Amino acid sequence: MQRIGVFVCWCGSNIAATVDVARVAQTLAKEPGVVYATDYQYMCSEAGQKLIADAIRDYSLTGVVICSCSPRMHEATFRKTAARAGLNPYLVEIANIREQCSWIHKNKEDATEKAVILGRAAIAKVHLNAPLTAGKSPVTKRALVIGGGIAGIQTALDIADAGFEVDIVEKKPTIGGKMAQIDKTFPTLDCAACILTPKMVDVAQNEKINVFAYSEVEKVQGFVGNFTVTIRHKARYVDETKCTGCGLCTEKCPQKKVPNEFNLGMDNRRAIYIPFAQAVPKLATIDADYCTMLKTGKCGVCSKVCSAGAIDYKQQDRLEERQYGAIVAATGFNPISLDAYGEYAYNQSPDVVTSLEFERLMNAAGPTGGTLLRPSDGKHPHTLVFVQCVGSRCDGDGRGKSYCSKICCMYTAKHAMLCREKYPDTEVYVFYIDVRTPGKGFDEFYRRAVEEYGVHYIKGQVGKVVPQDGVLKVQASDLLENRQLHIDADMVILAAAMEPDKSARPLATMLTASMDTNDFFTEAHPKLRPVESPTAGVFLSGACQGPKDIPETVAQAGAAAAKVIGLLAKDSLTCNPCVAKPDELMCNGCSSCEKVCPYGAITYVNKEFRGPNRTTLLRRVASVNPAVCQGCGACTVACPSGAMDLQGFSNRQIMAEVDAICK
Repeated sequence: MQRIGVFVCWCGSNIAATVDVARVAQTLAKEPGVVYATDYQYMCSEAGQKLIADAIRDYSLTGVVICSCSPRMHEATFRKTAARAGLNPYLVEIANIREQCSWIHKNKEDATEKAVILGRAAIAKVHLNAPLTAGKSPVTKRALVIGGGIAGIQTALDIADAGFEVDIVEKKPTIGGKMAQIDKTFPTLDCAACILTPKMVDVAQNEKINVFAYSEVEKVQGFVGNFTVTIRHKARYVDETKCTGCGLCTEKCPQKKVPNEFNLGMDNRRAIYIPFAQAVPKLATIDADYCTMLKTGKCGVCSKVCSAGAIDYKQQDRLEERQYGAIVAATGFNPISLDAYGEYAYNQSPDVVTSLEFERLMNAAGPTGGTLLRPSDGKHPHTLVFVQCVGSRCDGDGRGKSYCSKICCMYTAKHAMLCREKYPDTEVYVFYIDVRTPGKGFDEFYRRAVEEYGVHYIKGQVGKVVPQDGVLKVQASDLLENRQLHIDADMVILAAAMEPDKSARPLATMLTASMDTNDFFTEAHPKLRPVESPTAGVFLSGACQGPKDIPETVAQAGAAAAKVIGLLAKDSLTCNPCVAKPDELMCNGCSSCEKVCPYGAITYVNKEFRGPNRTTLLRRVASVNPAVCQGCGACTVACPSGAMDLQGFSNRQIMAEVDAICK
């Protein structure tokens, strides 16, 4: 005989404002098997939990239904409460009457009726619930960080400082990411390389960190604490164990006209190259698309001048399989393509550049040695126009992004200040929609640009840029003074929106992680779990989760590292007992469930069964490894014979809920 308790939460006014919680409790008290029902203002509070625990003991409850917010919020809280009171935690059911009821209804009568229905469905399920026991699985005490920008570097250093091994996988030949391309950082205007390169050296020298540069994640299997990752080490055509990074090969290579991606194609490099002077690892890499030896078999100059004998033209991509307990996504960002923004003449004039290209022009290690020169003729520019929000906040135009890229206002102010400081003869105009300065010291930094450096900030948009007679004719509007402006500019700098790196979506597929409509990774909870993915064991660091500046990125990297350390510090993890379980008598051994299982938890075994006349039959049936199964339910859907079921969410339980809703 079931003895079920029902507890209806007000959630302050979140639920009680649109649901008559007292009537819900009174109505559900009349359901078969319910021996106790009550409502309380904050069921998740200490007093609310004590109310539940006392009722479990006083009424000898065999099942509990909590009508409250989403199970993602407090299911673990209420299960722990039940366990403390002596009730199996998997006999607790949550009816979501907040997100799925009160928040989407305005009519109190409708919301109350729906809350009763949801509670009735949960009660029907509790009638069929059975006690479950969680198992244990070991934890591999090594972490994988995917991405070697400042986010990945900081995450790896923090994890390694706690004594755990970390592997960094970076698809480019060196770590450093976008920060390595930046000249100065706001709001302090200190040298980006001076901050970054010591950390890169720390990574290289840390015995707990392995850097797999020029590599990519090929495949991810397993689950939290026990991931198996296949890494593709791309062929450099240079033996990493022999190369000393002397750079002689990069000086002698006859193929000189290869676009330099580190300088965004604004100058050339050789076919064999080291991306920049402080690269980590400092190893040469041969670009197979341009190497004469690899394409025609004629040349070999780099091999002849390499005294270490490191050049290997026959090198192939190599696959390596490694085990990890936790994975951190730190895939970073890229500026959006401006091909669709023809009004700014980006593809028509070399003097129209993006903000990142402008960074390289201002950088002492850039294509012009740090001297600001017009790309078209190498002359010093005197009038510069900065255009804000190019591709950001473009909801509905089909070209850009609906979100604010967050960092553009500040780096534009930085660029404007640096121009005026280094070249006082320049006139600098900034066209903006709004100036957003949310960080510490940011507003003061922006005001310095206006008040101290004399930068002309104009609220308005640039309508068109026309290259004509060696100048850029800028047509714009001044919304505050309600007038049209015509400026003859020497250079136009576009603050291009930032978007997730293109590798983010295929990686999310491999990790079974969630993404939003803009291809940013989705956090498990925006307030309470901002650095965790909904996929257990996968954590988020930096701009892969949303637009961020460097301080915010470093802060999130440290937070992600702390979560990883907390996971790796455990010797074992409690497994989810809600795992798949086959009915061997119904299983026909078709392998459908095995093919769809993303965790490799299902295998097939031959078992003996009693046949007619006591004969022994050998049949092929499914077998589930409960330590590997994560309870996703894919196999239960795929099974054509209905032999596969999910403990805690069996077909009978689901249908009982449906029947309760429909009656």
